[in-house]
Amino acid sequence: MKLGFITSILDGWTYEQMMDFASGQGFECVEVACWPEEKAERRYAGVSHIDAERVNQDDEYAAHIMAYAEKAGVEISALAYYPNVMTADKEKRNAAIEHLKNVIRASKKLGVGMVTTFIGRDQTKNVRENLELVKEIWPPIIKLAEVCDVKIAIENCPMLFGEEQWPGGQNLMTTPSIWREVFKILDSDNLGINYDPSHFIWQMIDYIRPLYEFKDKIYRDKLESCGIMAYPLEYMSPKIPGLGDVDWGKYVSALTDIGYDGCTCIEIEDKAFEDSKEKVEKSLILSKRYLEKYVI
Repeated sequence: MKLGFITSILDGWTYEQMMDFASGQGFECVEVACWPEEKAERRYAGVSHIDAERVNQDDEYAAHIMAYAEKAGVEISALAYYPNVMTADKEKRNAAIEHLKNVIRASKKLGVGMVTTFIGRDQTKNVRENLELVKEIWPPIIKLAEVCDVKIAIENCPMLFGEEQWPGGQNLMTTPSIWREVFKILDSDNLGINYDPSHFIWQMIDYIRPLYEFKDKIYRDKLESCGIMAYPLEYMSPKIPGLGDVDWGKYVSALTDIGYDGCTCIEIEDKAFEDSKEKVEKSLILSKRYLEKYVI
């Protein structure tokens, strides 16, 4: 496995600065944030280290992105964009879908071949109604991914952390039972999971067993540092690896059991490390130091 991080924690850094840091600290890969230029509606959204639309339009810019990654010796393991493409707001939905398609095209052009995102959810509808919405919204997106030979990895975060995300949350693919239903609807080798064990912990779901059942669908392994139903952030706090509840030895052991040898990216959401550039850097350095006991 290759150890990397999700670049959204480095808000305000240029692509080159982010890559230089990753290289200097010995990270092997990065999952690069690719949000459109718009006001962010939540934490960690709105960060962009690669302009996906520009990649598709500007061959010189695309060549620079690839050349700088090669020079740094850091693999771009995925392009990351986490909107709600099934929101009830049709204008926001359409804008999110179009940018997601741009990110898929950019992933192909850069030779990355992976996009990480959410499946989305209409908060005004129940699970069954949202599964019907999946049938309507997602087939053209999956078709584009297949044509581009790009894999889409869906994170299992419920996006149910605050008042504005209730009821229902903003991401449907939150449990193994729902994964089964979605994979029946979207039966494609280009759709899989960006697996984050932390979200199963606070939902009180076994975070080891699904690895074995869905081993062929684990496209990404996300080592997020997160923690039943108040607003979840009222009773759980995201922590960097080693300071939270995930048994990383047991978890990585399961990954080796299923033969996973892809990229493993750390997502930092620990507020204790957010109030200065130095602490942000320290959070990534400490996380890497801890996880290297298991991921080498």
